[in-house]
Amino acid sequence: MNHRKKTKIVAAVSVAAGLALLYFGLAFYFQSHFAFRTDINHLDVSGCGVKKVERRLEKEMKSYRLSLKPRTGEREEIRGESIELKPVFRREIDEMLDRQNAFAWPYYLVRGQRFVSEAVVEYDEGKLREEIGRLFMMKSAEQKESRDAYISDYSRDGYQIIEEEYGTKIDAEAFEKAVREAVLGLDEELVMDKAGCYIDPKITKEDEGLRSACDTLNKYTKLTITYNVGDKREILDGEIIHRWLSVSKGKKVRIDEAQIADYVSELARKYNTAFRSRTLRTSYGKEIAIVGGDYGWKVDKDAEREMILKDLNAGESVERELVYAQTANSHGPNDYGDTYVEINLTAQHLFFYKDGELLVESDFVSGNIAKSHATPVGAYSLTYKQKDATLRGEDYESKVSYWMPYCGDVGMHDASWRSSFGGSIYKRNGSHGCVNLPASAAKTIFENIEAGYPVLVYELSGTESAKGLAQDRAASVDDLISAIGEVTLDAQPKISAARAAFDALGEQEKGYVRKLDVLTAAEAAFAALQQEAANQATQAQGEAQAVIDKINAIGKVTEDDKAAIRDARKSYDALSEMAKAYVTNYAVLQEAEEAYKALTES
Repeated sequence: MNHRKKTKIVAAVSVAAGLALLYFGLAFYFQSHFAFRTDINHLDVSGCGVKKVERRLEKEMKSYRLSLKPRTGEREEIRGESIELKPVFRREIDEMLDRQNAFAWPYYLVRGQRFVSEAVVEYDEGKLREEIGRLFMMKSAEQKESRDAYISDYSRDGYQIIEEEYGTKIDAEAFEKAVREAVLGLDEELVMDKAGCYIDPKITKEDEGLRSACDTLNKYTKLTITYNVGDKREILDGEIIHRWLSVSKGKKVRIDEAQIADYVSELARKYNTAFRSRTLRTSYGKEIAIVGGDYGWKVDKDAEREMILKDLNAGESVERELVYAQTANSHGPNDYGDTYVEINLTAQHLFFYKDGELLVESDFVSGNIAKSHATPVGAYSLTYKQKDATLRGEDYESKVSYWMPYCGDVGMHDASWRSSFGGSIYKRNGSHGCVNLPASAAKTIFENIEAGYPVLVYELSGTESAKGLAQDRAASVDDLISAIGEVTLDAQPKISAARAAFDALGEQEKGYVRKLDVLTAAEAAFAALQQEAANQATQAQGEAQAVIDKINAIGKVTEDDKAAIRDARKSYDALSEMAKAYVTNYAVLQEAEEAYKALTES
C-alpha cells in the first residue's frame, strides 16, 4: 500500500470519527435540551433546557399582546395583563422534552418541531370576554351585514349575477373561540378573515344553483315569440316574459302559468272576433251591423298557453300564428272576407259570393213568425254539409237532398214540398227555422260551400219585396175574412169591411188572397139570412094584424066582454116574439084587462 492511499484512509477514518463524535455528542446534549428549530407556543426554545424554557415563557407572557387584524379598519389588540395571562407548569415542558427523540436531531435541523400546549397558559375567561366586548370592532354600528350573491332584476340585457358582498358582521362565538385559541397558543396575530370570525355570505357568485337559475332566466327572456295576425305582428319577448318568472329558495326557476293564461286571455280579447258585432255592406248597398252568432276567430286559450310553455322550454325564438279553436276567412276589417252567404230575412232573398263573385241569388222561405220559429240573425260558420239527409223535429220529418246546417239545427236546404218562395210566406207559413231554398239554388250552394264558410243573416227594413208587400196586404184581407166567423144578420159590418178591403187590392194582390171563396160564401149566406128574415117579418105582420083586430073589437069594456078579452090575450100570447113586436095596440089589451078586473071586483 503506498503512502498516498494510506493518507486518504486515515483522513476518512478521522472525519468519520469526528462526525460520529459530533452526532453522539449532540444526541447526548439533546437528552436534556430541545433540539434545533424547536418552538413551544411560537416561542423559539432551540438548545434550551426545561428551566430556561419556563423562564422564557413566563417573560413572554408578561409582555404578551394579541394583535387583531380585522377585515377592514384599524387593528386592535388584547394585552395579556388585561386578561391576567400567566404560565402554569406541571411538567408539561418536561413531557415535551421526553417526547423529543434526541438521536433525530439531524431531522429536526431540517424540518424543525413545534409544540403547542394550552396547559402551560392560564387566563381569566371573564376578563377575556370583557376585553372582547370592549373592542371597537364589536360595536353594532361598525358591523355591516354580508350579502349573498343574487340574480339582478330583469333589464334589456337580461339577468346578471350580482356578486356577493363580504361584510364586517362578526360571528361572536367563532371570534371568541379564535381569540381563545390564539391566546392559548401565544399567537402574536389573529387574522380574523382567515380565522373565520365573520358571518360570510352563504351564496357566492360561483354557486352552481344560482348560475343555473340565471342561465335559465336568460334562456326564457332572450327568446321572442312573434305572432302573425294577418298583416299585424304581436311580439312576446322578455319585457313580458320576465313578469312570469320567479326563483324558488331551492334556486329553481318557476313559471307562473296563471299569468301566462292572463296574457293569452288578453290576446283573445284583442284578436277574437267570434260572438262580436261586424259590419257588412249588403248587396242592397246599405251598410249594417250584424250582431250575434259564433262566426269568427277564436283563440284556443288552453292550447296557446301550452304552446307558449313549449316554446319557452325549447329556448328558441319562433314566428308563428296563434293557436285557434276556430278560424275565419280573413284577419282584415271584415273577418268573413269575400266568400260568404248573405241572407236577408226581410227581403227573403239570399246571395252566395265565392271569392268575390256572385254565384247564387235566390228567394227562400225562412222560419214561421206566427208560430215563433223565426230564423235567428247573426254571423255563423257552416257546421258541415250532408247529401240526402232526414230532418226530424217534434212534429215533422222531412227528407232533403242538400243539408247545410250553420246554427245548431238551423240550416239551408232544398224544400221540394214548396211551389213558391220569397215574399212574406215565412210570416204565416214558414219553416221551423231553416232557410228553405229551391232545389237548383240549394244544389249550387252545396257544391261550392265548405264547412267553416261564413253565413251572414240579417234583417233590413225597407228591402221588403213587392211580392212580399202584396202578400202582406192580401194576408190582411184574409185576416178580415177569417174574423167574420159564423155568418149571422149581425155579421154585415165585418162582411162589408172584408169586401171593401178586397176590392181595394190591385189585381196582383187579389191573386194572393186565399180566402176569397170564404168571403163569397159569407156574402151569399148573409143574403139568404136577410131574405129569410124578410119572409118571417111579412108572416109576423099578418099574424099580428089579426090580433090587432081582435083587440080593437073589444071597444068599451063591460061585464059581457070577458070572452073577447080572454080570446085576444090567448091569441097575443101565441104569437112569436117577432109578431108580438108588430102588435101596435098591445097597451089597449092591457087596459081592457085592468078595466074588466075592476068591474068584476067591485
